[in-house]
Amino acid sequence: MMKAVRFDHYGDVDVLDVREVARPEPGTAEVVVEVRAAGINPGEAMIRRGVLHEVWPATFPSGQGTDFAGVVVAVGPGVDTVTVGEEVLGFTENRASQAEYVVVPASQLVDKPANMSWEVAGGLYVAGTTAYAAVRSIDLKPGDTVVVAGAAGGVGTIAVQLAKRSGATVIGIAGPANDEWLYAHGVIPVNYGDGLAERLRAVAPGHRIDAFLDFFGGGYVELAVTGLGVAPERIDTIIDFAAAERFGVNSAGNADAADAAVLGELAALIGDGALEVPVSEVIPLADVQRAYRTLEHRHTRGKIVLRP
Repeated sequence: MMKAVRFDHYGDVDVLDVREVARPEPGTAEVVVEVRAAGINPGEAMIRRGVLHEVWPATFPSGQGTDFAGVVVAVGPGVDTVTVGEEVLGFTENRASQAEYVVVPASQLVDKPANMSWEVAGGLYVAGTTAYAAVRSIDLKPGDTVVVAGAAGGVGTIAVQLAKRSGATVIGIAGPANDEWLYAHGVIPVNYGDGLAERLRAVAPGHRIDAFLDFFGGGYVELAVTGLGVAPERIDTIIDFAAAERFGVNSAGNADAADAAVLGELAALIGDGALEVPVSEVIPLADVQRAYRTLEHRHTRGKIVLRP
């Protein structure tokens, strides 16, 4: 047996609890991992509330969680890429990582760099691949200027660093508490609020903005198109799908880079010290409700991670 997050119907965070359930066994080409850390993500909160029922309906009782890191404890027939005792990070497509153990195909695992913390490894996949896909979709080149809305969130903190690696000037929209972190990572911080378009242009080299990444929603796509004159093909939103359809902008996200190759590339960057994933809080699995309440306030820098 093991402990795992479950919920029986759509609702607020109070529908979540941690239950004793059967520990999984590996099938052909599968691996069981003892979870040391598991990320939480806004999309999981939306699924739990039923907001995404038409796209990703839940089957009850439902588990939660996609990204995780841990130690391999069992391998099934046909697995020759990992062995028992290896430290790995990976992802599940079965909403099952927020648990003490998870079973996944071996192809969904990569080696954890020795100098990578469990917390960073466990929270990397969803935010990292989302940021990777979004940055790739707007085709940044050296000399470009890109604005990132939600620059201090779990996805934004990774995206601003990936954008910097392209040679672009990066302007990050966030609250004033994040100015220091953004400055330290070569990002020009601009605080949200009235007169935002003018303040963005004022700090942009040549007062020109070439591309825009929206990780927050709430009108930023319209600001980019009508307020800043950014071409729709140079804009990506991971949250405002109505605006994406209205203005014809990109909506590339996790699904567009959802594989172990991208995860391995990101892990290698972290292992080499070329990418930082800030973790704001590590919360026990038993306190999953508190973790999601904190996440859904939308004022956290970087990732919140559960620890079984």
